Amino acid sequence: MEATTNFEKDMTVLPDAVAELLDPASDKPVAIVRRQDDDVAVVLTGTVGSVALLAEIPLDGPDVLALIPFHQIRERGWEALAGEEQLLYLQVTSRWEVPLQPLLDALPPSPPKTEDIGFAVSDEEYADEVGRIISDEIGRGEGANFVIRRDYRAHTDAPTREAVLAWLHALLSFEAGSYWTFAWVGGGVACAGASPERHVSAEDGTVLMNPISGTYRHQPDAPTVEALLEFLANRKESEELVMVVDEELKMMSAVCPGGGVMRGPYLKPMTRVTHTEYLLEGRSDLDPRDILRSTMFAPTVIGSPMESACRVIARHETSARGYYSGVLALFESTPAGYRLDAPILLRTAFIDEDGDITVSAGATLVRHSDPLSEAHETRAKASGMLTALGLLPRAGHTAAQSGIQAPSASPTAHMVNLPEVQAALADRNRDLAPFWRDAQTPRGELSGSALLVDCGDDFNQMLAHQLRHLGLDADIASWKDVTGFEDVDLVVFGPGPGDPTDLHDPRVVRVRELLRARVEAGLPTVAVCLSHQILATLAGLPIEVLPESRQGLPLRVSILGSEGLIGFYNTFAAVAEDGSMTPDLNLTVEADSTTGIVNALVGNHVVSVQGHLESVLSYDGFDALGAVVERALR
Repeated sequence: MEATTNFEKDMTVLPDAVAELLDPASDKPVAIVRRQDDDVAVVLTGTVGSVALLAEIPLDGPDVLALIPFHQIRERGWEALAGEEQLLYLQVTSRWEVPLQPLLDALPPSPPKTEDIGFAVSDEEYADEVGRIISDEIGRGEGANFVIRRDYRAHTDAPTREAVLAWLHALLSFEAGSYWTFAWVGGGVACAGASPERHVSAEDGTVLMNPISGTYRHQPDAPTVEALLEFLANRKESEELVMVVDEELKMMSAVCPGGGVMRGPYLKPMTRVTHTEYLLEGRSDLDPRDILRSTMFAPTVIGSPMESACRVIARHETSARGYYSGVLALFESTPAGYRLDAPILLRTAFIDEDGDITVSAGATLVRHSDPLSEAHETRAKASGMLTALGLLPRAGHTAAQSGIQAPSASPTAHMVNLPEVQAALADRNRDLAPFWRDAQTPRGELSGSALLVDCGDDFNQMLAHQLRHLGLDADIASWKDVTGFEDVDLVVFGPGPGDPTDLHDPRVVRVRELLRARVEAGLPTVAVCLSHQILATLAGLPIEVLPESRQGLPLRVSILGSEGLIGFYNTFAAVAEDGSMTPDLNLTVEADSTTGIVNALVGNHVVSVQGHLESVLSYDGFDALGAVVERALR
């Protein structure tokens, strides 16, 4: 690769090689990236290739920029509708860092004439689908939240490169707060976008993830401090964010031996919306391609639990996602190896060779979602890109006329550091687990080995991480691959989506067999959530569908006689009288005295719990997990 060429900030003319790449008639691959708050943009060119697997991305010297479609998630064994999109990479041969103003001066100053076709499904149709997902998927225990997209369509007869570079000009000029603003033309793919969200980055062993969720829309009314505070106090918006933090901590626990620590929450002010976000940090010595593979893809654009969310997306979205919700990953060569920086591919417009344009946007659906409001949220999220296309009016900005190099500030930017806003943000952490907010010092109060049985939810990764901090050696295996009599001190049957009474589900049938065998043999056993419910059926207790789903809900409950704040992710529950004995298996019931919902079952070397002790929502979860494991082993 040619050495990076840097230019002085007052440089007014781009070098000929960069100007050639920006010529609409050029057929050379080009990518342009401007990172948040940088006063330069990186211009890349090189050779475009394609590979089948992430591990095949060539990291053998030059920098590489990879365009990764959503269906690549099938590498993890998860479901996704297949599209024609390939995993493309640009192996960089030349790289320039250029000041923004000469770059803007060289880009087309206004978008080409574009036919506005509109959303492929109406607001009302989308809202109807949202209602079905809340009742049929969340309401039947398939998961806590799901992100369902819809596509905005448009068309232009302008040359592809000209259109993309014009969109980039608008995004660089007017869109505030983007993590990356970028364009890609090459390998038969052309797009421009302004992604708000880092998915994952890795440098010198430090891994960062940046879950963003919760959306305060700036329109139709101008933002006010009062409205922002109301947004920060909104339960649904807070639940959205915490659930994706849980999901990304599962990933951090998988790739970082020391787990992840959460920082925040913070505000993410943008031009038309303001989001809330956390920063997760951990340490890992994995190859950056392995880190990327283990974190495919952000739950903020898929849902949780991830594997189940992929199935729900495949059922409810009628076409493949293409590159939407995948990532654009930059692997930069350094003396210490490759550093990774990978934003999510959203708030992005793609144009094909026929001039057909697609902008995708999705909303995070939770149990409290208002279907029509979620439809409006997708419009708000797409609005910045649609304005760049010239399909929506731009109000109150004059950057293009005044020669400003960067976008005007978000209308909420001045509110971020107000004492009342900072207090509202801090209040969101009040009941969250200290284990995930503080430096995680191993307690080592227990010893032995544990096997976690994976029933379809990567909460197992967080459970395993906490068990190791308690002093146990913990491994994870699929329900398909265990006998129940492994040579370990403890078996923990994990959580998962679905109906615990569904005997047509081979997973439920097998977990029933494994639980029965271990409990009847008096072997130390713990069961969590779905596995707890399956154990309850074996013990002769009825299972009921809750009148209101408890997906992502913290509750004060008693476990082993100690009350604490525990997070719940359940739609089904066992019901029995507190203090009673189960009809079978001789287990003692710990249940809510009013509702009869069973929080725990306790027997000889067996404890099962309905709540997720490992969740960020479980303020007292780590201590409760220690007590549960000690009771099962004792």
